[in-house]
Amino acid sequence: MTARLILQLAALLGGLGVAIGAFGAHALRPMLEKSGRFDTFETAVRYQFYHVLALLAIGVLWALRPELRALGTTGWLWVGGILVFSGSLYALCFTGITKLGAVAPIGGLLLLGGWLSLLLAVRKL
Repeated sequence: MTARLILQLAALLGGLGVAIGAFGAHALRPMLEKSGRFDTFETAVRYQFYHVLALLAIGVLWALRPELRALGTTGWLWVGGILVFSGSLYALCFTGITKLGAVAPIGGLLLLGGWLSLLLAVRKL
């Protein structure tokens, strides 16, 4: 992964977050509230955005400090975490397949791994 790719993925995932969040909050809100999944949906969107902002930060940091190549691992972990954590919660909300909720912790571990990776990547700053 490169700083440029991290920033591009942050832009893509940020735009998707806006689109998914708006669609869910407006067009799908009645369905999500009826199924009791609106809070789950909001959690998925919120965690996606938290990590998009974090991706932006490490993309800029890596562009300024190219020697911090370990930030690529952080980026991959966060992208994977967003896809698995938020993605499984979105799928749960829209399909009602409750077993998808069991996948979310794997995404959470990827997100946590990204934070650990960041700690290790910047320890010598």
